[in-house]
Amino acid sequence: MTVVSVSMPEELLERIDEFADDHGYTGRSEVMREASRGLLGEFEDKQLEGKELMGVVTVVFDYETTSVEEQMMHLRHEHEDLVASNFHSHVGESYCMELFVLEGQLEEISTFVGKIRATQDTLSVDYSVLPLDEFARGISEAL
Repeated sequence: MTVVSVSMPEELLERIDEFADDHGYTGRSEVMREASRGLLGEFEDKQLEGKELMGVVTVVFDYETTSVEEQMMHLRHEHEDLVASNFHSHVGESYCMELFVLEGQLEEISTFVGKIRATQDTLSVDYSVLPLDEFARGISEAL
């Protein structure tokens, strides 16, 4: 097996070590392998390919890190054909949240989420994806 060196903040490394201990992993390498497989497999759902999707992406960052907000603005404009809606809110005393509602294909949404995850100083990136045809069918069945 190839050995890879990764740089990360001490706090994140401590969280990984604690996670490994709490969940019975043999060490941080096993946690990182599983996390990598999960990340790489997130957008490999063949059932979503070719469908029109709705995505919701939530980004949390520290209020003092103004460069994140500027980068979110650039991404919003760069992907204006994908971003159906965007909402900014202050959360707690020192955090900001960006909420993006997306409409597009799996590859477009995957690219957008990847760019957000690559943005330095984000604290949390969470998302969900739902086929619009299933969403519409669920609403009509409820009525």
